[in-house]
Amino acid sequence: MQKPSIAELRPVVHPPGVKDRRSGEHWAGRLYMREISLRITRRLVTTKVTPNQLTYVMTVAGVLAAPALLVPGIPGALLGVLAVQLYLLFDCVDGEVARWKKQYSLAGVYLDRVAAYLCDAAVLVGFGLRAADLWGTGRVDWLWAFLGTLAALGAILIKAETDLVGVARHQGGLPPVKESASEPRSSGMALARRAAGALNFHRLILGIEASLVILVVAVLDTVRDDLFFSRLAVAVMAGIALLQTVLHLVSILASSRLK
Repeated sequence: MQKPSIAELRPVVHPPGVKDRRSGEHWAGRLYMREISLRITRRLVTTKVTPNQLTYVMTVAGVLAAPALLVPGIPGALLGVLAVQLYLLFDCVDGEVARWKKQYSLAGVYLDRVAAYLCDAAVLVGFGLRAADLWGTGRVDWLWAFLGTLAALGAILIKAETDLVGVARHQGGLPPVKESASEPRSSGMALARRAAGALNFHRLILGIEASLVILVVAVLDTVRDDLFFSRLAVAVMAGIALLQTVLHLVSILASSRLK
């Protein structure tokens, strides 16, 4: 089967709305990864590879971020970024292949969400273990591993809070939530939500952003010759995760998503 051209592929796999989804498309996808993924998708749509198989590859790539971050110094941080970027690449490719081949399944949607949970958790747990200095000459400080795991738990809970809205609405016989329903009913809550959205501090506990922060602090730690900045970043991420877990829950209850 002849490979489709990029011009033929693009309108099918990137229909209107894909790049504009407020809560569904990552900024890195819009900025560069969707253009890279098109080239990979073009080669895969003429093969027997299925979207779900690509989702499994995506999941493995995301999980590998944890052991990658255990490699000391800047090399480990670079490996972590690479693993997360591969996760993002295949996150784009699996959906594009599904649209071209018209191979859709609930299992694919489910696996995609599981992969998102695992990738974020892997990065934060790996970062905590990295900050604990497993391979150092001194005593392993498990406090940082605990804080990294706490941050990972918060990241998972935030995603679960969002997904459970759909579960609650389904069990209540309601249709899927509309984007407009996420706006809080209270004007004060709406203002607070817009302020938090402008700061985007919650993104620091997402796998992609966290991996980039880890790379930056790895460079700073190399200059300083210790783990001060990594440990500071782990503590900040744990604090953000705990705060955002509570704020996100309050935001959902104050909105019309459960109405």
